[in-house]
Amino acid sequence: MSTVATDLQKSVQDAAANLYVSALKDIPQDLRDALAAARDRETSTPGKRVLEVIHRNVSIADEQKNLVCQDTGIAVYHCNVGEHFPLHPARIYEALRDGTERATIDHPLRSNAVHTITRENTGANIGYRLPIVHWEFIPDWDGLDVKCVPKGSGSENMSFLKMCIPADGVKGIKQFVLESIVGAGGKPCPPGIVGVGIGGSADYAMHLAKEAIMRPIGTRNGDPLVAQLEDELYGLLNETGIGPMGLGGDVTVLQCHIEHADTHMTLNPVAVNYQCWAARRASAHIGPDGSIDYDREF
Repeated sequence: MSTVATDLQKSVQDAAANLYVSALKDIPQDLRDALAAARDRETSTPGKRVLEVIHRNVSIADEQKNLVCQDTGIAVYHCNVGEHFPLHPARIYEALRDGTERATIDHPLRSNAVHTITRENTGANIGYRLPIVHWEFIPDWDGLDVKCVPKGSGSENMSFLKMCIPADGVKGIKQFVLESIVGAGGKPCPPGIVGVGIGGSADYAMHLAKEAIMRPIGTRNGDPLVAQLEDELYGLLNETGIGPMGLGGDVTVLQCHIEHADTHMTLNPVAVNYQCWAARRASAHIGPDGSIDYDREF
């Protein structure tokens, strides 16, 4: 069993190293399609120029097999772990950490990790509690799904949380989201994806907002009431006129996604997390035998 676990741990490490670099170089097709559609519908001259530059940027990155953006971000992994997957989560985390370090050194990638007080670099994009890993445990399954979503500081700095008043209802949610995005302006490199988390607790609402930015562009929440709010916010945010890079225009956001959870009757936490136009993500499935499939998104 120890030999199997060691081989499996190496597979998870290989997957992490590949995913971190792939996410930074090869943006998903749904994002490419959304950016192309944005370029076609933008009517302002500055906005069109920005979207043309973004298009050229992506093309050059493809041709040169290079990074889409110099900010390699913080490596954030989301793991769905089957209860019968034969590698303990402690070893999975170790493999993800080692894979992140390996990718940073071998590529090489810019290392952004610093001590939060001294601001001294802590290693090859690793450090205390870095990389960040979120876990979901799946019953009656023996696989592991890993999604890497590198998060740059420009968009992450534009994160907002408010404990809204329940009596303000949907109107209060809309107002907070709009105020957040208008206040952010061009800082998070629009047009991007606005993730909104509603419900749960303060910390969980922000987690939900992060889940929302990971979804393929244009997917809708399974709850029809929440899906309706996604549509309404998407329209309202694009009416702000902020436009690409904050220079004015029709396209301020590529999409608005919402994730929600039930909450306490006197709570209404709402979180907003912005994902810049280079909404990078990459996924892999690892089987119990160590096989890796990079073509399965979850």
